[in-house]
Amino acid sequence: MLLLDVAATSIDVGGTSSRLTKVTHIADLLSRAAPDPDSVATVVSWLSGELRQRQIGVGWASLRSRPPAAVEAALTVSGVDAAFSEIGAVAGKGSTARRAELLRALFAAATEPEQMFLLRLLGGELRQGALAGIMADAVAKAAGIPAAAVQRAAMLGGDLPAVAAAALSDGVAGLDAFTLRVGRPVGPMLAQTATSVGDAIERHGGPTIFEAKLDGARVQIHRAGDEVTVYTRSLDDVTARLPEVVEATLALPVHDLIADGEAIALQPDNRPHRFQVTASRFGRSVDVAAALAAQRLSVFFFDILQIGRASCRERV
Repeated sequence: MLLLDVAATSIDVGGTSSRLTKVTHIADLLSRAAPDPDSVATVVSWLSGELRQRQIGVGWASLRSRPPAAVEAALTVSGVDAAFSEIGAVAGKGSTARRAELLRALFAAATEPEQMFLLRLLGGELRQGALAGIMADAVAKAAGIPAAAVQRAAMLGGDLPAVAAAALSDGVAGLDAFTLRVGRPVGPMLAQTATSVGDAIERHGGPTIFEAKLDGARVQIHRAGDEVTVYTRSLDDVTARLPEVVEATLALPVHDLIADGEAIALQPDNRPHRFQVTASRFGRSVDVAAALAAQRLSVFFFDILQIGRASCRERV
């Protein structure tokens, strides 16, 4: 599949406010990509505004200037994805110049619509309204399976691109592998909004408890024996940055666990610090030893998805 096909679909999706039309455009593109599961996964990732490599060391400074656009489209989805991997793998002496060279070669081979798509994708500005719900519906439409099956697999697997590839290759049967599993992050369950307290109680439809919302950082914690892994809301592994969260998890009388929680920096009187204090612990370059000496985080568990071998997900 050509990159131009993806760029054209991105323009079409961004040009309409109709959810149904967005789903139709994306589903048509995925159907054309279906013979190659790897391309399906890449397309879903890109149209969701993400690189499959997550970060490749390219920022806005690297994108300020670009070569003249190519006249004819020749770039393929698989070729561009490979180029992203090559750029991301550059390291060591001369890496900045080498990365710039590879990036320039990629843009030189792209037509004007392709250059604009790459510019927005790499710059984190690909806002076309293709949210996760729309993308899941498009995958379901392209695969001819219920949207609920795709949504469930995407939540349990934490990886919509992989779910899309499986769905278009093997249908519903291909989604059976996406189950709750310790060590594999789960797509976060997010709260829904309501217009008022009365509306929230009515929609909840049962006994309701109100509690104060502390402004912490969402964490998802997996434990298998003495092995603990901590993920952020975006499913990034931050285990090494939060040793006190690991310590608190290991103190629990369980062997296997998947839990949602909030990590919060507390003051001596147990009032929360400003959110920025908590958030500073999640940076890639954080000095863990210095951070621990200055401010430890407390973790509050609010939802258990699995304990021992028993899944709690389906329980009321």
